[in-house]
Amino acid sequence: MNEPTINALVSPEGSLEILSNHEVNRLKDRSEGGLYRLFRQCALAVLNTGVVTDDCQDLMSAHSDFEVHLVPQPRGLKLELINAPHHAFVDNEMLRANREHLFSVLRDIVYTHSSPLFIEANRHPQPEDLTNMVFHILRNARVLKPGRQPDMVVCWGGHSISHEEYQYSKEVGHQLGLRELSICTGCGPGAMKGPMKGATIGHAKQRVKDGRYIGITEPGIIGAEAPNPIVNELVIMPDIEKRLEAFVRLGHGVIVFPGGVGTAEEILYLLGILLHPDNADIPFPVVFTGRRENADYFEMIDKFIRNALGDDAAKRYEIIIDDPVRVARTMKLGMQEVETFRRAMQDAYYFNWTLKIDPVFQLPFEPDHANMRALELHRDQPVHLIAANLRKAFSGIVAGNVKEEGIQKVRAHGPFEIAGDPSLIKPLEAMLEQFVAQNRMKLPGTSAYRPSYRIISKA
Repeated sequence: MNEPTINALVSPEGSLEILSNHEVNRLKDRSEGGLYRLFRQCALAVLNTGVVTDDCQDLMSAHSDFEVHLVPQPRGLKLELINAPHHAFVDNEMLRANREHLFSVLRDIVYTHSSPLFIEANRHPQPEDLTNMVFHILRNARVLKPGRQPDMVVCWGGHSISHEEYQYSKEVGHQLGLRELSICTGCGPGAMKGPMKGATIGHAKQRVKDGRYIGITEPGIIGAEAPNPIVNELVIMPDIEKRLEAFVRLGHGVIVFPGGVGTAEEILYLLGILLHPDNADIPFPVVFTGRRENADYFEMIDKFIRNALGDDAAKRYEIIIDDPVRVARTMKLGMQEVETFRRAMQDAYYFNWTLKIDPVFQLPFEPDHANMRALELHRDQPVHLIAANLRKAFSGIVAGNVKEEGIQKVRAHGPFEIAGDPSLIKPLEAMLEQFVAQNRMKLPGTSAYRPSYRIISKA
């Protein structure tokens, strides 16, 4: 049975109200070089907040008759939605959160595809230009808040987690909220929603009226992880690399909950950066945490990291099991260290300019069969490059699991092949098998997981 839909004319809410004729024409352009398809996909995703799916292609297929049109007005513009999902409305009025997210999508897509700075940076990418791109997108979205002390905790973890794991992430968020800390996540369900939901209660108890729940996503992932309704500041970065850089530039510390390949990608990205010699003295609190039943999970993650990156990598994080209060206290103390360091370095509280990010972590990685097969997964390279290449392997698996383009490539040509040194590949394969066994690759209740990858060990 088809779900009911609604046609509506929607006014802007909080982001973008005027566009140039050139921008309007690009958003209307349905050709390959136009922006209509991208805008439609992201708009549909934010209108499906709360829907249980992690397959972008399935979402697009289920709403193949959805359309979004720009309607110029004497005082600005409106969006005309055709066959929009009914759950984005109440009494035929769009929910305010959905409306905010919808115009955040419009704001970020227009900005990242019209600025000469971005066009030049994409043609001739240089590290400083890519970091400036991240800064300008965040500033344009008004998430960089001067005058605030360091308080932004980035929370990573799986979208496919158990109810008990979700409750734990919510309690951690509650403890963070009681300490008046803000939350930034990938904006989706599961361990991305739990900390935000918990923090809202903590903030209410402390009468925090400007609680921040920032969601950072990108077009390839938003269809599989639609923004949860608690997000009150949504940013759509152009690709996964800029999304990851936004997390570490904007955030003052990171908490990692149990997750799957996407979480592993984030961990390797973060550790690869923190292991750079230029970052050795930069305070950046990192905590891995979960319930008592997750102790084995984090032992597996810790063992994988120590094998791949060495014991020095393990010094950059602390594992705290079944103790939300201690997690929150650790983050609060970490914020004080960050504040002291930033003041001494005369670095901004709102954007971590001092952090050195090697270009290998910034340049977009295109997960296709040739690039996945060619990954340099061996030990004859600096440790941060091992982290970078392992990160790309996980990024490719994420694409094959949930991103529309990656799913299509796997369906057309079979699983991505990942090959390399057995000392790296065998532990990787064992961890992936555990992710599958623990249902961390697909949401519970959805279709059975079919691997998007094949591991090949080089002798």
